[in-house]
Amino acid sequence: MSGSTLGLRGGAPPLKPRAVGADIDPQIERIVRTPEFQQLVAERTRFGWILTILMLVVYFGFIGLIAFDKSLLAVKVGGTASLGLFMGVFVILFAFALTGIYVARANTRFDALSAALKRSVAR
Repeated sequence: MSGSTLGLRGGAPPLKPRAVGADIDPQIERIVRTPEFQQLVAERTRFGWILTILMLVVYFGFIGLIAFDKSLLAVKVGGTASLGLFMGVFVILFAFALTGIYVARANTRFDALSAALKRSVAR
C-alpha cells in the first residue's frame, strides 16, 4: 500500500518512532480498523506465506538432493546435460513463475481491495 493511500504526501519525511502510549494519528487508526484494510492485509499476508513456503520447499528440496543424492543429479539427460542442470533451471523458472503469479494477483485482487479501501476511507 502506498503512502498516498494513508493520506501522506509523497515527499513527507519518514515517521518518527513514538513512545509507548503516544497518540496515533486518528486517520491512520480509522483506516487500520476498517474491514477492507484488515481483509487486504490478511489476504496479502496469507498469499505471501503460501508462495514463500512453495519456494522454500522447491529450493531446499533441490539443495537436499545436492547434499544427499548427487548420483541422481549426475544422471545424463539429452546428451551431455545432467538432470541436476535441468532441476536447477527449474528452480529458477519456478521463482519467476511465482513472481508472475504474485504480480497477477496484486494487479487484480489486491488492487480491487485497495480501491475498495480508498472508497470506504473517502466516505
